[in-house]
Amino acid sequence: MPSSPARLPPYRTHHCAELRLSHVGLTVRLSGWLHRRRDHGGLLFIDLRDHFGLTQLVAMAGSDALAALQHLRLESVVTVTGEVVARTPETVNLALPTGEIEVRVREVEVQSEAAELPMPVATEADYPEDIRLKYRFLDLRRERLHQNILLRSAVIASLRRRMIDAGFTEFQTPILTASSPEGARDFLVPSRLHPGKFYALPQAPQMFKQLLMVAGFDRYFQIAPCFRDEDARADRSPGEFYQLDFEMSFVTQEDVFAAIEPVLAGVFEEFAGFRRAKPWEVTQPPFPRIPYAEALLSYGSDKPDLRNPLIIRDVSDHFRGSGFSLFARMVETGGVVRAIPAPNTAGQSRKFFDDMNEWARSEGFAGLGYVTCRGGVFGGPIAKNHGEAAMAALYDAIGLGPDDGCFFAAGDEAQAVKLAGLARTRIGTELGLVEQGAFRFCWIVDFPMYEQNPDTGRIEFSHNPFSMPQGGLEALETKDPLSILAYQYDIVCNGVELSSGAIRNHRPDIMFKAFEIAGYSRADVERAFGGMLNALRYGAPPHGGSAPGVDRIVMLLADEPNLREVVVFPMNQKAEDLMMGAPAPVSERQLKELSIRVVAPARS
Repeated sequence: MPSSPARLPPYRTHHCAELRLSHVGLTVRLSGWLHRRRDHGGLLFIDLRDHFGLTQLVAMAGSDALAALQHLRLESVVTVTGEVVARTPETVNLALPTGEIEVRVREVEVQSEAAELPMPVATEADYPEDIRLKYRFLDLRRERLHQNILLRSAVIASLRRRMIDAGFTEFQTPILTASSPEGARDFLVPSRLHPGKFYALPQAPQMFKQLLMVAGFDRYFQIAPCFRDEDARADRSPGEFYQLDFEMSFVTQEDVFAAIEPVLAGVFEEFAGFRRAKPWEVTQPPFPRIPYAEALLSYGSDKPDLRNPLIIRDVSDHFRGSGFSLFARMVETGGVVRAIPAPNTAGQSRKFFDDMNEWARSEGFAGLGYVTCRGGVFGGPIAKNHGEAAMAALYDAIGLGPDDGCFFAAGDEAQAVKLAGLARTRIGTELGLVEQGAFRFCWIVDFPMYEQNPDTGRIEFSHNPFSMPQGGLEALETKDPLSILAYQYDIVCNGVELSSGAIRNHRPDIMFKAFEIAGYSRADVERAFGGMLNALRYGAPPHGGSAPGVDRIVMLLADEPNLREVVVFPMNQKAEDLMMGAPAPVSERQLKELSIRVVAPARS
């Protein structure tokens, strides 16, 4: 029998997931929160919880321990002393690491008594988000969220270890910096020492990491905080977020891919079994490379979910001069027709196809055309007007079989791309075609350097103005700007963009020309980006990098639909911290020190 320690520490000898049958007979001391309580007519059973897990306590009838515990509210913090005993066979709980034992309590010390709870802790039931965020410290006690935050910590530790092993050096870049005229809206910080001037919180360490390359450091990384004053989305936190920021010197695009792919694949493999009965499969390097134009055509998105096997096809030419006049007119006036397969739908009712059409209308589109096919017999208005032979030729061209249906998105190209992409996702989901149990990565490459503003006709940067154009200065001087591609790339996993990246434009002459095409004068560029240009004039290596979002990585691994489920203290969708009451007014004295006066917005 284990011997009891002569003198117990004040709070605990073990944590609440540690005790086993080998500890039976030992006098122990545990501290934690009262998680659940069950009164069995004279016997009081309590689950005691700490950071590590649960231990069942039992207080015997008539004991001082029962008297002390039975009236305490759940979530009160106690220290208990007692003897480890084996549970009877019928009460063993193999779902718990401590499920074969319980602690028979002799002494109870109340460390902190809980007030009435505004929300339950011992349940994973859904609860209003405003309550969860206001009482986030209680929400974090709930098992699912608690485990998500521990996962986040482990993922960051793994990323850091893998980056160091890959030869990267960690640097910290400034939090107070200058406002950038490009990108999202900045968070501004007034300067007390320089009245009327402002710092900005960094939207990303972009300029600084490039300057580190100019300074001669070869491989940089940082788990970097980033700040953007923009609206919340399910996959974007308002206010702040973290990214695995990295940059490399003397590299091509493929060198960047080769460096980061093993890191990401390794992290996803390491945690692919989190909260899963069987670990998910992970795409192995090298990840597929998909040109931007192909992604829009084949998947209807530059964030394709490769777990969905459906491939969109352009069938515009098949409807040129077609008997189906609606599509024929669209093609003749510059529109397109995209086909989205619906395989093995011969057994589906007409309602399935009609419901898809109604769904498209509910999304703001004119509709989603369709053709049914059962045993090679086509049905529906499109097939009837297009003709049997023409329909068979279309099916043969895009590889559809005799029992496959087909949907059509038609109109101007941008709208057709968007509808086809949304329809591909919905069809794949409705028909159960999306691969389960996998993380599927890809790179989207060859983004256009420029695009034309449909309202003004002006040529504008389409993605990142500091990327190196493919073909360099010669391409900028000789090609149609709308045909120039850039060394820009996104990494996507299961339809979620993890980051954008690029090979940077490290030459001032190329930068001036690139901005000139977008309507910026040399003086404009000097004024906006003088610090970076000055550095590039003193010898800059070719360099590039990326910055996968840590929050999004953890969201995917935790299988959560919202970033707020993997962030310790998130804001709500209005960028408010309900727990700490931020943003909040400040005193007149503070404003005076900063030489600031608050002007109320005009009433509309």
